[in-house]
Amino acid sequence: MINSKDFVKRLEKILDYYNLTATAFAEEIAFNRSTISHLLSGRNKPSLEFILKLLQKFPEVEMNWLLFGKGSFPSTSETKTSIPFSKQNLASEAGKTLDLFTEENNVAEKKPVQISQNTTSIEKIVIFYRDGSFNVYQN
Repeated sequence: MINSKDFVKRLEKILDYYNLTATAFAEEIAFNRSTISHLLSGRNKPSLEFILKLLQKFPEVEMNWLLFGKGSFPSTSETKTSIPFSKQNLASEAGKTLDLFTEENNVAEKKPVQISQNTTSIEKIVIFYRDGSFNVYQN
């Protein structure tokens, strides 16, 4: 569970780091100013939408640091181990936009899969994490 007082301190640290007022911060992440005010006062806890927008706009912020105070801020490229999830990242190789939530792209769709005995090697493995990040392992 998120400790509201500690979360507010970390949010204030982000505002100081980027030299932003609450209003400017709200505009940066395209969020309602009153929501930011309520978060900073400790009245409300952050929504998933707020967290995702903040992480997308400010890549130096690590989710574990923001939510739980674990890790560091600003993160360095050496300590960051995963790539933020986005449809654009996944579609960049193909040069087209993917909709991951359509029926045809749904991994949970029940289609029989045949595994050939002639497969010689694995080309790529992609692991998706619940926080929206993923790692790609390629041969």
